[in-house]
Amino acid sequence: MVAKSEISIGEKLISAGIIKKDALDRAMSEHERTNAPLVQCLSKLKLAKEDKMLDVLSKELYLPFIKLRDVTIDKSLIQKIPVRFVAHYKFMPVKLTLKPDGLNYLSVAVASPLNIMILDELRLQLGYEIEVMLTVSDELMGAMKKYYGLAADTMEKIMSTTGKDEMIIPTDMSLEKVEDIEKLAEDASIIKLVNQILLEAHRSRATDIHLEPYRGKIRLRYRIDGILYNINVPTAIKNFYLSILSRIKIMSNLNIVERRLPQDGRAVVKTEKETLDMRISIIPTPYGESAVIRLLPTKMLYNLSDLGLTPEELSILQMLLNKPHGIIFVTGPTGSGKTTTLYASLHKLNTHETKILTIEDPIEYEMEGITQIQVMPEIDLTFARALRSMLRHDPDVMMVGEVRDFETAEITIRIALTGHLIFSTIHTNDAAGGVTRLIDMGVEPYLIASSVEAFIAQRLVRVICPECKENDTLTPKVMINQMKKELGTDDITPYRGKGCDECNFTGYQGRTAIYEIMLIDENVRKLVLAKSSSDEIKKAAIRNKMKTLRIAGWEKVRAGITTVEEVLRVSPGDPPEILAAANLGFKNEATFEMPLAETPRGGRVYNRLSVRIPMEFALHKTSVTAEEESFPKYIKTVAQDISPTGIQWLAAETVLPGSIVKLKIYPPNLPMIECLVKVVRIEEAKETVKPGSQAKYNIGSYYLDIESSDKAKLIALTESA
Repeated sequence: MVAKSEISIGEKLISAGIIKKDALDRAMSEHERTNAPLVQCLSKLKLAKEDKMLDVLSKELYLPFIKLRDVTIDKSLIQKIPVRFVAHYKFMPVKLTLKPDGLNYLSVAVASPLNIMILDELRLQLGYEIEVMLTVSDELMGAMKKYYGLAADTMEKIMSTTGKDEMIIPTDMSLEKVEDIEKLAEDASIIKLVNQILLEAHRSRATDIHLEPYRGKIRLRYRIDGILYNINVPTAIKNFYLSILSRIKIMSNLNIVERRLPQDGRAVVKTEKETLDMRISIIPTPYGESAVIRLLPTKMLYNLSDLGLTPEELSILQMLLNKPHGIIFVTGPTGSGKTTTLYASLHKLNTHETKILTIEDPIEYEMEGITQIQVMPEIDLTFARALRSMLRHDPDVMMVGEVRDFETAEITIRIALTGHLIFSTIHTNDAAGGVTRLIDMGVEPYLIASSVEAFIAQRLVRVICPECKENDTLTPKVMINQMKKELGTDDITPYRGKGCDECNFTGYQGRTAIYEIMLIDENVRKLVLAKSSSDEIKKAAIRNKMKTLRIAGWEKVRAGITTVEEVLRVSPGDPPEILAAANLGFKNEATFEMPLAETPRGGRVYNRLSVRIPMEFALHKTSVTAEEESFPKYIKTVAQDISPTGIQWLAAETVLPGSIVKLKIYPPNLPMIECLVKVVRIEEAKETVKPGSQAKYNIGSYYLDIESSDKAKLIALTESA
C-alpha cells in the first residue's frame, strides 16, 4: 500500500516540473515492490536527480536542505543515539539543541521526508523533539559509516540476537562457490558483516583489503589507487574478529582450525554487475591472524593503448612484440602494474595461429585462448620444472610470472635462444638494474646479451580527478623549476585535484603507468659483456634516447594527467651524472689527430677528424712540466652545448698538455669506443662564447691505444664528414 505522504511528495515533484506522471507511476510501482522511499526509487530508476528533488521538497515542505559532508557532528551526540535506530529509520543525528521552551530538539538529516508516524516513533524512542533536515542519500550513508563505522548496524543486530560470545559461523566447505554478496548482505550474521566489508571495498574501487589485529583493537584498511586508507569500524568488531576470519577461510577453502601457520587461498564472489576473484593471504601475528584480500575482476579488457604508453613508447612495444624470439623483462616493485602490462601484451599476440603458455604464481587473470599453469611448490611444480615441460607443448610465446632464482633465469634464457618469445618480470628499481640483477643471480653476461631484447621498468601514478581539476598553486616553485629544467621547456602548467564527491575528496581518480623502456642495442650489449655497472648501462641507454621513469613522469605532469607529488612518490630520482648522460653525451666539436702512415724520414702524416659526436672525458694520468704550467687549463666539457633537456653541464676536472685522457666516444649508430689519448696542444677556441659561460678550448691529441677496428670506424667517419 502506498503511503499518503509518498503520494503527496510525488504530486509536489510533478507540479514543480521535476518529473512527469508516467515517471511517477513507474516509481510508485518500484516503491510498492521494495518499500523504498519514493525519492530513492525515482533516483534509482534515473527518472530524476536526487539533489534537485530534495531542493524542491525543502522549499515546498519548509525543511532545510544540508550537505552532510560540510557538517561536523559532535561525537557525544553519536554516543547518545544508538546505531540500531539510525540504521532502522535511515537518519543521521546532526545536533541537539535546548530551546527556550525547555525541550531538547534533535535535528536529524534524512534522504526522504519522514511521515508523521515515524516522527512520533523517534520522539517516543529517543525522548527528544525531532526536527527534520533533508540531504542526499549518498551523503547520508557516508556519514553513517564515518561516525558509526562500517557495518555497525550489522554488529548491533548480531549482538542483540546472539550475544557477544555466540558468533554465527557457517559450515559450508564447498571447494569453490560463487556467492552473491549483495543478496547475502541482508542477513544479520557474520556472513552479512563480511559481505558488507567486501562490497564496500568494491564500491570504493579498492584493490586490497587489510584486516590487522593489534592489542585491544582491529584495524580495517582499503588500498585505493595504490594508497592505503583507514576505514572507520566500530570497536565492537574485535568481538567478531575470529568469526570474520573463519568466514573468510571458509570462503577460500582454508583450514579454520590452523592459526599458527600462513595460509593462502582464493574465492569467487558476485556483485550485481560483475564477478570478483579474491586472493586471500593470512599470516599469524602476536595478537591474532592478519588477513589481506586482493580483489580482481575475473574479466578484464586488455588494450595496450589504455596502459598509459605514449605514441612513441607504444610503437617501441609493438616493435618488441613483433620479435620472433628473445626475452622482454618487465621490472618494478609489487603493485606497479607489471602483470597488467604483460597480459595486455599477450592479449595483443593472442590469435588462432599463436600458441601461448604461461606459468604464474598465482594466476591473476583468466584469459581465454591462453594455457595458464599455476605454480604449486607443495607438489614440486616450480617455475623451473614447469618451464621444462612447457617446451613439449609446442609454444610460440611464453610468459614466466617471475624470474626469482638462477635456475629459472637460466632455463628462461636458454629457451629464448631456441627461438621463443618470452615475457617475464623481475624485481629491480629501474630497467638497467635488471641486467645486474641477472648477473647477481649467476647468469653469464653473454647469455643476457644474446637473449634479452628489452627491460621495461614501470610505476603507477594516480590520475587527477577530471571533476575537480585545477591549476597547481601549492607545489614549491623550486620543484617546478627543476621539472622544467629536466624537460628542457618552460611550457608547463601543473595541475592538481581540489577534491570532490566523485573522487571521495582525494583529488585523484584511477591510475595510469609511466614507463622506462631500455632496448638492448649494441652499446648496451657491449657494456653487459663487460659487466659494467647499472649506472653505466643506464647512461648508454639514455644516449639511445631512453626516457627515465622520472622524465616519463614529468611528461605526464606536463600533459595534465598527474601531479608533481605523485611522480616524486613513485619514481626514483636521477643523479646528476645520469642527467648528464641525458644530454646524449658531453657534446664536443672535437679535433683528433690520428697517425695514418709514416713518411720516409720517419715523420707521421696526420688526418683530422672534425665531427660532432657524443663523448665523455676522464683524466687518466697527469704528466706536465713546470714550463707547461703556463698553458691555459682545459675544462672537461669543452663544448657547452644546450642539451635536449635544457641542462648545461660543467666539470671542474682540468686537463693540461702532456696529460693522458681516457675517452669514451659514441659514434652515431656504432658501438661505444674506449681509448687513451695524449694531449699535445691546448688552444682557446675562436668561436663566440655565450656571456657568463665557460670559455671553450680545442685540444690536439694522439691515440696511445685503440683497436684497429675502432680506428677504422673513426676514419670512416672522417671520410663521410
